[in-house]
Amino acid sequence: MSDTLKGCALMVAAMACFAVEDGLIKALANHIPPGQIIWMLGLGGALVFAFWLGLRGGGVRSPLYLDRRVLVRSGFEVIGTLFFVSAITTIPLATASAVIQATPLVVAMGAALVLGARVGWRRWAAIGVGFAGVLVILRPGADSFDPAVLLAVGATIALSARDLATRTMPPEISGPRLSLHAFAALVPAGLLLQAVQGQPVVLPEQGQATILALCVIIGVAAYVAIVAATRLGDIAVVSSLRYSRMVFALIIGMVAFSERPDAATLLGVAIIILSGLYTLLREARLARLASQT
Repeated sequence: MSDTLKGCALMVAAMACFAVEDGLIKALANHIPPGQIIWMLGLGGALVFAFWLGLRGGGVRSPLYLDRRVLVRSGFEVIGTLFFVSAITTIPLATASAVIQATPLVVAMGAALVLGARVGWRRWAAIGVGFAGVLVILRPGADSFDPAVLLAVGATIALSARDLATRTMPPEISGPRLSLHAFAALVPAGLLLQAVQGQPVVLPEQGQATILALCVIIGVAAYVAIVAATRLGDIAVVSSLRYSRMVFALIIGMVAFSERPDAATLLGVAIIILSGLYTLLREARLARLASQT
């Protein structure tokens, strides 16, 4: 098997893990407040990555955690997580996942506006078409418009800002350290959300505690898989399979939650995915041409 095929397999596995984790969180929200889910997952993830770093002999503490760029990245990670968990516990899983598919388009636009990246008219057109797909899903002004879907929009913006902030990270701080920092930041954020919503702490039953543990394990597995995937083969081909998360979300939504996305939602998803794929492939082509000159 070639490196590109291995990378594709790992990327699909990571997206499947993320979709399953989303479904488990949505199921848990029927019994445990969203804020509590967030801080418990944050605590579990932080402990896993702290153990990981301990095994590698690097130690858990680092002065780089106070670096402004790291704090900004973790801040956007926290905001994105708060919005997305609130979204999937409020609106259909397929709808929330559909909106979040626009993240690569927002990142491409942000790279041009904030980081000064060169974006030609073709990619700007693709970004515009992709945002039109988001509007098809949201349907603002229509009777079927649900204001709660704006939570998914907020998550998309925040997670895109996180991805942009990641590009400015100090090279000496590793991925596991960034993940430890971000997971740890979810603990106070989740506790604050739970307090603001006035929801009491719920003692998870054995089955619910098992699902929480599975969420942590699946989330860490997805992280490991996606990091490995991006290091193998043709990055444009491998990255394009991020959109497979939508397929898994549709299946989980239909099977586990009896969701039936309407034609407008499916059309919007198709527009976003096609626009995102064009943007990814165009960026990869230009990068190859630049490397040859």
